[in-house]
Amino acid sequence: MNLIWTPAQLAMLAKVVDLNGFSAAARALGVPKAAVSRAVADLEKSLGVRLLERTTRRLSLTQAGRLLYPHAKRVGEESDLARSSIARLQSPEARPLRVAADPTYGRVLLSPLVPRFLEAFAHVPLEVALDAQQLAAGEWDVAIRTRPPADDAVTRRLLGAPPALLCATPAYLQQHGVPERPDDLRAHALLTPDAAELPEFRLHLSRGAQRAEVPLAPKLAVDDPAVLHAATAAGLGIGLLPEFLCRQGLATGRLKPVLPEWEVPPAAALYALFPAALESDARAQQFVDFLAANIVPALAPPAVTRH
Repeated sequence: MNLIWTPAQLAMLAKVVDLNGFSAAARALGVPKAAVSRAVADLEKSLGVRLLERTTRRLSLTQAGRLLYPHAKRVGEESDLARSSIARLQSPEARPLRVAADPTYGRVLLSPLVPRFLEAFAHVPLEVALDAQQLAAGEWDVAIRTRPPADDAVTRRLLGAPPALLCATPAYLQQHGVPERPDDLRAHALLTPDAAELPEFRLHLSRGAQRAEVPLAPKLAVDDPAVLHAATAAGLGIGLLPEFLCRQGLATGRLKPVLPEWEVPPAAALYALFPAALESDARAQQFVDFLAANIVPALAPPAVTRH
């Protein structure tokens, strides 16, 4: 077996499978289609087995291919990460600043800021991806996310912790009753963000000097605020949500605040992340500074929602 070329062949095999075609893989890798075809053929020859079943419409993995694919996928991902790391050191001004964000926070908080940043910093082109998979893979120059990884190679900057509130649809409250005290929540279906605390979720509330702690068994616990918002808007229960996701629903009456005189802890803190190697990159620092100056005010609820 040709051990020198096998890693490259594995990476090409993974790209062919992921993109369902030799032409698409060649475009993604920036090489001729013939090079990709030859690499896969040589890999099959080296291993002595067929890895792909080829038809006119699609490709499928053989049994051997299915066994090999997870390993090829990891090799391809590591190759992409290595290429990205080197690219950061080579003429950063020659390529766009790659920004990745959690889809929920990206759509609501980042999207309105992108045009404003491009107006203020016309010399900094952006490549924006609201993609959780790309975010997790580390394929970015600046990332916006909650729960940053514990990695000394990544610098983090706190952007803020979004205020949270309890809310539900009018139909749900009409059918199940409106809670008047924190303990009343125990009789309701609660939709919460912290799956890690199952089977019991302890909700802390405050009103001036008063404190309340309510043990709950959530009907739904999920770490995606968009899923929680959708479940709340569908009338499945009382949702514990970031306030900024509820503004439109509250303004139009599709959602109603629950126990509005009581405060709940803020949602998960939001961070801007960038590789430590980019601490001296002026473009990355300009973008992070812009985020800090503009996302923090966006997280603050308008005065009308504090009643």
